[in-house]
Amino acid sequence: MIIRCICLAIILLAGLAGWAQEKPAEEKSQRRPTLGPAPAPSLYGPRTSTTTDPRRLMRVHKIYVERMDNSLSEKLVEALGKLSRFRVAASLNEADAVLRGTCFDSRRLKTVRSEVYLNERLSGASIWQDSVRRPYNPPPLDKAVNEIVTLILTHLTESVAEAERR
Repeated sequence: MIIRCICLAIILLAGLAGWAQEKPAEEKSQRRPTLGPAPAPSLYGPRTSTTTDPRRLMRVHKIYVERMDNSLSEKLVEALGKLSRFRVAASLNEADAVLRGTCFDSRRLKTVRSEVYLNERLSGASIWQDSVRRPYNPPPLDKAVNEIVTLILTHLTESVAEAERR
């Protein structure tokens, strides 16, 4: 009788162990929740810009660019003037939005980091922002800032195109 009980207990434990091992396989077959499809890869590196309000971004036509270090503001004004989507405002009162930010170069790390923010002129509400980091030396600082301008405007036009699709 004791041998039967021991055999029955071993069979029961083996069955429970087998059932416990099968359960994770069932859970793996279930789809885990995601945040949606992965964004398409960009030719210009990882996406570093964020659109806070796509509807406000679509209403922006005139942008006033505040002064930024390392001639970033002057280069942004020049490059924005070439885009057909936006016009550069000569004064703050004429603009729909204000582009402000920083362009900090670290000689020790040999990098240039730029953060720009597009805010609504009247309320100051955030519309769009971007953060770009580029190495320099080589290339020279001026060329690295030009690359940053290209990336910022590329990210801005990608954000506008994405907002138009919504």
